[in-house]
Amino acid sequence: MPEAALPIAAEQETVAARGVYTDAERELLRQLQLPEEDGVPLESHYHALQQQLLAEVIHQHFKGRTDYFCGTNMFVYYSREQAQGITDFVEGKRESAPYKGPDLLVVVGVDGTKRRKHWVVWDEDDRFPDLIVEITSPSTKSKDTDENLELFAQVFRTREYFWYDEEAGEWMGYRLQGESYVPIEPNEQGWRWSEVLGAWLGVSELPYRGWRYRWLRLYDGAGRLVPTGEELAAAERERAEAERQRAEQAERRIEQERLLREQEHQRAERAERRAERERQRADAERQRAEQERQWAEAERQRAEQERLLREQAERRLAELEAELKRLRSDG
Repeated sequence: MPEAALPIAAEQETVAARGVYTDAERELLRQLQLPEEDGVPLESHYHALQQQLLAEVIHQHFKGRTDYFCGTNMFVYYSREQAQGITDFVEGKRESAPYKGPDLLVVVGVDGTKRRKHWVVWDEDDRFPDLIVEITSPSTKSKDTDENLELFAQVFRTREYFWYDEEAGEWMGYRLQGESYVPIEPNEQGWRWSEVLGAWLGVSELPYRGWRYRWLRLYDGAGRLVPTGEELAAAERERAEAERQRAEQAERRIEQERLLREQEHQRAERAERRAERERQRADAERQRAEQERQWAEAERQRAEQERLLREQAERRLAELEAELKRLRSDG
């Protein structure tokens, strides 16, 4: 697991520590009118987008923090000679200017809410950038891959330096050790760890603002791509849509369960009505059987009465016949 982002390297030697500027020199430097641009359009469409992309994901990665500054295509003024040389060039006193404007720079442990048009070392407690990224091109590759190594290591003392060549599919990262840079070895995915950012830098082919290049992007310590605002919005839309679909599915399940309960209730009512009809039929059958029993008992009693009456009649007839026979015999 990579180490967490380090706020400020303890071993970083600042200009102030080396005693470069006296108070009088600082005052003179602050009186200079420092140009903010050189008037020469150097950026391609891709170049500008790549700067914006890196700055956007760095801000996203540091979201909620105000103790850092991230700038793109911004001049760095780092010495009296350099500042004077640029001023002389602007005033037409010399043919070239020692401009230095990295494509992207990050400084940690500073007031991130302060407005800055350029990075002026003597106005920032002699702080140089902690991290610099150059998006190189054929016209700048020699400078970015060679000359900058010495300047950023020995003069700026910048802790980490990365350059990226999208067209060639090449990029490198360096970390300051002593007076020079040592390469940052890539991991299995080809990413390089930045201690300043507390994140991996690696190449992604996901589109940015609709454009497909091999973009230099950030990945967090867990290997997750740090999203852009557009990607976050898309993810939020997908999450909201998924939530809406889950809510609809839940509503459908609730409706289905309600219908099932209603059907079950109807089945139970029908079963209850069937049971009631069966009970009524059973009661009617019981009543009919009872009536038939009563009718049979009445018929039995009637038959018994008829039998008794017949017997009585037969006895009476026998008595009469006997009496008549007796009378005949007496006469």
